[in-house]
Amino acid sequence: MHGTIFTELQKYVTTKLGADAWKALLRESAVPTRVYLPIREYPDAELVALVATASRITQIPVPALLKDYGEFIAPDLIKMYRAYINPQWKTLDLLEHTEEQIHVRVRDDHKGASPPYLTTTRLSPTEAMVHYTSARKLCAVAEGIALGIARYYGETIELTQDRCMHRGDQTCEIRVRLVA
Repeated sequence: MHGTIFTELQKYVTTKLGADAWKALLRESAVPTRVYLPIREYPDAELVALVATASRITQIPVPALLKDYGEFIAPDLIKMYRAYINPQWKTLDLLEHTEEQIHVRVRDDHKGASPPYLTTTRLSPTEAMVHYTSARKLCAVAEGIALGIARYYGETIELTQDRCMHRGDQTCEIRVRLVA
């Protein structure tokens, strides 16, 4: 998993739970104590252990925790990839163009990086269907990122998941609808 996910997780944990929470989380999860660098790749199992431990400690179910994390990191991701984002875009536009404008570049620039594959179909000016595919099955993070993008642009969205890999589907289908 790309190091940015870990550095953002550390920021999320310390913001939500306090300065000492990250060290405690590392200790409780039995993940090796290390400094995560955004330019490196780390084992997926470390993220799984950290999130499972955070869920146990906070009593927040893993999907809700991942969704909140995704919403939290969205502004940082927008800043990080601003050069690839058309300044005229809003929420649905950014979701529609994430794969070809951002994920393709992440895969090219960071060998070994494997962000999810997104195919987004614009259903109307106020609605899009995001098809999320990843062996990691972190669709809750994708939902949270969509919510965080909307908040960043001052918009409100509703999400429904018509299909989900956690329910045995081949892909997750996340319907994103702008709310007036």
